[in-house]
Amino acid sequence: MTELKREFVGITDRALDDLRKRIGVRIEDTLEPWCYESTRDNIRHYAHGIGDDNPLWCDPAYGKTTPYGDVLAPPSFLFSCSRIVSGYVGGMPGVHAMFAGCDFTWHKPIPRNIEISTSAYLKDLVEHQTRFAGRSIQQIYHVDFFNPSGDLLAAADTWCFRTDRDIAREEGTKYKETNARAPKVYTNEDLAKIYKLYENEEVRGATPRYWEDVKVGDKLPPMVKGPMTVTGFIAYVQGWGGLYVRSHKLAWKFIQKHPGAGIKNRFGIPDCPERVHWEPEFALRVGAPGAYDYGPERCSWMSHYITNWIGDAGLLHKLYCEVRRHNPEGDTIFIEGSVTGKSEKDGKKLIDFEIVAKNQEGDLSAKATASAILPSRGR
Repeated sequence: MTELKREFVGITDRALDDLRKRIGVRIEDTLEPWCYESTRDNIRHYAHGIGDDNPLWCDPAYGKTTPYGDVLAPPSFLFSCSRIVSGYVGGMPGVHAMFAGCDFTWHKPIPRNIEISTSAYLKDLVEHQTRFAGRSIQQIYHVDFFNPSGDLLAAADTWCFRTDRDIAREEGTKYKETNARAPKVYTNEDLAKIYKLYENEEVRGATPRYWEDVKVGDKLPPMVKGPMTVTGFIAYVQGWGGLYVRSHKLAWKFIQKHPGAGIKNRFGIPDCPERVHWEPEFALRVGAPGAYDYGPERCSWMSHYITNWIGDAGLLHKLYCEVRRHNPEGDTIFIEGSVTGKSEKDGKKLIDFEIVAKNQEGDLSAKATASAILPSRGR
């Protein structure tokens, strides 16, 4: 058996034992969020980062015509309000972290111009054996989000997988077939089919979708995201903020505090591990198939899919999403969904959904379940 060529720190039992001591302990010292407040610009930048042009988020003049009286933030905007919910994990320095999913519950819409506060703790650590990197640790956090009055806006569990970069690169089998394929090169005909889906994308908007009119088995129209480009990945960072993106003195200060986050690039300069999303060479060093999209971005596409369909009068209530593989530069993601249930609870009219996202080869990119509250014709 060939000895593993070591370049990075691996998962150790000692680091894992130390991390277990943090379970259930409220986190007091963490990175400041990208957005403290749901300002007009913060909302719009996030929405545009996920390719969502819904006027309920982006157009204050339109917002004034709605019962809310102004724009709202899209539900997934909360990813920009907490680094922890977005995948900033503590413990095991130098071990790679990949965002892998979320379990969100929203209790209220997110209005414009409120300050959003959070409370977070490490919820659990679960060990897995994976095709990507062998032994991997699922690190789960819980975050609550509050408005200035102390009301609970939303609560979320999100998780990252901590993976051994060297094992993923040298021994991982998840992307053997993917890496063996010739890169996808798009013809004008390929692009025309994708752009037609963009042209036909429907934002339900002011027309209510009533609970009584929805049937179990109803299909939602398809949505497309991509083709993936590094430009698109950076557009998301502009609205979301990233985890480690810093420049000049601020980058130096961050690496001084967190030495494991400074991995030398080809020029010998310490740079952040987040560059897997825009630097293909580094992505390959950690076992990924190339520069790839962000996990919170993927979950946000799923929420975008539902909010388009339910319209202004609907409220996305729950979203459980599993990120199943990387979406490297060049992939296109096709999202489809259907209604799987109808119910009434505590006076609320609920619709349940299943959602699947696949790439152009039919590989599963993500899957989700969701619930939304719809208006009733009777009220």
